[in-house]
Amino acid sequence: MLVLRPAAERGQFDHGWLLAKHSFSFGAYVDRAHMGFGVLRVINEDRIAPGQGFGMHGHRDMEIITWIIAGALVHRDSLGHGSTLRRGEVQRMSAGRGVQHSEFNPSAQEETHLLQIWIEPAVQSVAASYEQVAVPLAGQAGRWLLIASPDGAEGSTTIHQDARLAVASLPAGQLLSASLAPGRLGYVQLVRGQLRLNGQKLVSGDGVRIHDELSLQFTAVDDCEVLFFDLPPHP
Repeated sequence: MLVLRPAAERGQFDHGWLLAKHSFSFGAYVDRAHMGFGVLRVINEDRIAPGQGFGMHGHRDMEIITWIIAGALVHRDSLGHGSTLRRGEVQRMSAGRGVQHSEFNPSAQEETHLLQIWIEPAVQSVAASYEQVAVPLAGQAGRWLLIASPDGAEGSTTIHQDARLAVASLPAGQLLSASLAPGRLGYVQLVRGQLRLNGQKLVSGDGVRIHDELSLQFTAVDDCEVLFFDLPPHP
């Protein structure tokens, strides 16, 4: 079964320096019908104005994955890490027992466009940790690239949950398949472009909850980029 989460129905807040769109309840946006999906708790699409960002703030017991769509993001944290995340890189922060961090757009001219994803960990109160990994996007159109997994497979970041996140860039007309084992949940987030998922048309920003589906067929209507989550069953 596929359940569409239309982009236009997401929670949206314009703070001037930040345009935030929330697929699930987050902060001041509360929608009891969209509190998350399985262990997938947050998908925020953020556009951060030049020179702006989030000051130091804290998290606990969450796997936080950041995927850059355009621009760059400077990260600082209480673990001593400092780095700049760019297109073609994925960041994973396991908040665990607690971590403080800040995130800023370093450009004076260009906005930063990103997705931030929160996944609930299988184990609470682990040591907080940070990881940043390059994703070989160039020359890899039309195939899945694993960017997060429980075992760091294929050079992906490692998360404390039996969940996998993959990205694919598809040129117009490209077909791509994916599968889910019986009982597993899936979620699709269309980053840009348009595609059809098992015949269901998606436009940029749309999400889809997937359950009781073993085979998935993706057909690019135009050039697009898509995230695919393979999630454990509901507890």
